[in-house]
Amino acid sequence: MRRVPWLRHQSTTTLLVTAGVVCAALAQVAIAGEALWRARLGHEITDTPIRFYARPTVLYPGARVDTDRLGQTLHDLGYRAVRSSRVDVGEFARRGRTWTVGRRGFRAPGHLDSGGVAVLTLDYNDRVRGIRDARGHRLPYFSLEPQLLHSPARSTHVDRIPVRLADVPSSLIAAVLTVEDQRFYQHRGVDVSRIVGATVANVKAGRVVQGASTITQQLVKNRFLSSRRTPVRKVREAAMAAVLERRHSKDEILEAYLNQIYLAQDGAYAIHGVGRASQFFFGKDVSQLDLAESALLAGIIKGPSLYSPVRHPEAARARRNLVLGLLRDRELISAEAFEGAVEAPLRLRERSARTRRGRYFVDYVAAELLASQGANALQTGLSVFTTLDLTLQRAAEDAVQEGLERLERAYPRLRAEGVPLQAALVALNPHTGEILAMVGGRDYAESQYNRAVHARRQPGSAFKPIVAVAALSGKSGFTLATPLADEPLAVETPAGLWQPANYDGQFRGRVSFREALERSLNVPLARVGLEVGPERIVSTARSLGVRGTLQPVPSLALGSSEVSPFDLTRAFGVLAAEGYRANAQTTLAVLGPYGEVVSQFERDGERVIGAAAAYLVTSALEGAVNRGTGRGLRSMGYRGPLAAKSGTTNEYRDAWFIGYTPNLAIGVWVGFDDGRSVGLPGSGAALPIFGRFLLGAVGRYGDGDFYPPRDIEVVEIDPHTGLRAGPGCRGEAEVFLPGTAPEESCAPYWASSRDGRRGWSGFERDLRRFFEGLRRRLERN
Repeated sequence: MRRVPWLRHQSTTTLLVTAGVVCAALAQVAIAGEALWRARLGHEITDTPIRFYARPTVLYPGARVDTDRLGQTLHDLGYRAVRSSRVDVGEFARRGRTWTVGRRGFRAPGHLDSGGVAVLTLDYNDRVRGIRDARGHRLPYFSLEPQLLHSPARSTHVDRIPVRLADVPSSLIAAVLTVEDQRFYQHRGVDVSRIVGATVANVKAGRVVQGASTITQQLVKNRFLSSRRTPVRKVREAAMAAVLERRHSKDEILEAYLNQIYLAQDGAYAIHGVGRASQFFFGKDVSQLDLAESALLAGIIKGPSLYSPVRHPEAARARRNLVLGLLRDRELISAEAFEGAVEAPLRLRERSARTRRGRYFVDYVAAELLASQGANALQTGLSVFTTLDLTLQRAAEDAVQEGLERLERAYPRLRAEGVPLQAALVALNPHTGEILAMVGGRDYAESQYNRAVHARRQPGSAFKPIVAVAALSGKSGFTLATPLADEPLAVETPAGLWQPANYDGQFRGRVSFREALERSLNVPLARVGLEVGPERIVSTARSLGVRGTLQPVPSLALGSSEVSPFDLTRAFGVLAAEGYRANAQTTLAVLGPYGEVVSQFERDGERVIGAAAAYLVTSALEGAVNRGTGRGLRSMGYRGPLAAKSGTTNEYRDAWFIGYTPNLAIGVWVGFDDGRSVGLPGSGAALPIFGRFLLGAVGRYGDGDFYPPRDIEVVEIDPHTGLRAGPGCRGEAEVFLPGTAPEESCAPYWASSRDGRRGWSGFERDLRRFFEGLRRRLERN
């Protein structure tokens, strides 16, 4: 400590006179101090950053678990892997198929999750078999706190999470008052008796060994005054403290102090307040702190650098134990509580590498907040709990990165100078509209342009399912069994003669609607588009959620108008949701600076097409995966239900693959920003990325089955004629809307009766003759 020589030569009388002069000066500056405090009261959250969080990890019995990703999630959240049979808060142990996790409590939207030990047992298919607490009681679910995605940079370089005094545990309040201001609730801002006592102690020691500033004075000094030490500043500090005590209650002052104190440094940002410090050191909400952790935080106040448990754990432990001893001596804790807390390890949150994921998505959410709440939305200390599933986001980013690198290794020409090959991926819950994963490009650091949302590119054949919806859900008379002409087609348009061709340049004569969609044949589906009409196709696309400019021209049926990957994925999601279009959602809830709910997710949407019509298209797109352009997914190892469609534009500029399981819609686009050719179809460039993400998201066997609605009819159809199968002509099962299946049969006995009805007239006649002859022979015998 620095010695103060002049203290040795001062008498007690002189010091008391000095104290009196200080007190007299208070009255002279009280009015100015009061005005200053009134002007700034309640502004402690103006430098509080907004925080974007991923959705909490929640597992239910029966849920599939990727064990590698669960371990990565725990690591990213700062949980420490241990081998001991005893698992404390912030630790986890894995033994075979059993995971024991000391879950931290966290403030979720609308409630406080208390955390606690949870034992997660998996079966041999890596699905959750059971969840129990430390006592063996069954738990309905397993949850982990949400992970921070991003907190935008601030000019103040201050990081804090404001807390209410009611949320601060009594152990922390007692520890802070014990070491910082034991007479806080007795003095009026300046503790004269403490000043006298500190002065006497310093004189006797010949150096400064004891401070006299109260909590109120510390708050004034840290909040309103500069760090420059002068006699005038000390007078202003005391005066403002006195005014502060007059205008505000003790609890208000203590709450402000607990939110203001500096406690740590996190890179370029200063950690202020016990709310943020609790998360920084222990990874938990301040309300969940135990006695030992409370004593540690209180002890740090005196010297955040000297007593940092991260840099100086032994000094921090000694300081913590000193605080615990003071609490015991004042009989604020029992001897048993003291012994338990002194023996407790520091149990700090594991420091993991800062890997911020979902940056494209965070920018998208931030833009939505600015649009809905104004320019100051990002400076109000909000906590935004987004819909992003961090496990799926990790799988999406890995799939894009690895997929592009593999393409460039296989096709070195794709390594363009200055214009890298790009990709975008979107995954959403079709039933709720929640965006679960979003990748807007291969490297956010290189380009912040979000291609998943803002890029407008021609979808090519990936647009054909929308044409199918327009044709199959209307009164145009089309069914999946309708024969279509696959023959040369020429159409006069204002732009000239339009002559669509199939991808292989071949014509097949006659194909069914199903085959045309499964094999992505351009000419037959162009004919469907002409008969349905471009205007109806535009209307259908709008109802499915596709925005942007859609030109009602014949080539629209083959994907000539530009759309975004997000919009096209959302349109496919309507089919997965059986015709229900859910409004897109990016946030589950937004909490205010003190944890109050500002807004909360409400599911909304509308039915835009019938469930039966949606199922017809799903059935055909399942065929595209099993027999058409999506069959490469099967060779990648995916065995579950999936409906999907590839897309390739002219000169191979854009490669698409869009598809859905019963509970997940996924869209992938691959291309160059400047529109140069990729040289690969969607099944060659986008499908591998889609497949890698799909396997990581739902596993080899998917997340459920597609079930036909009750009003779907299944009829055996001859694929060559499109007529009902019968004796002499075998068929294949096809699905139809009620009353749309063909009545005519391909069987040789099918004929018209005299009354005009169609039926088995010839067959029935021969059958009657046979049985009549058989009856006569039996009678003769």
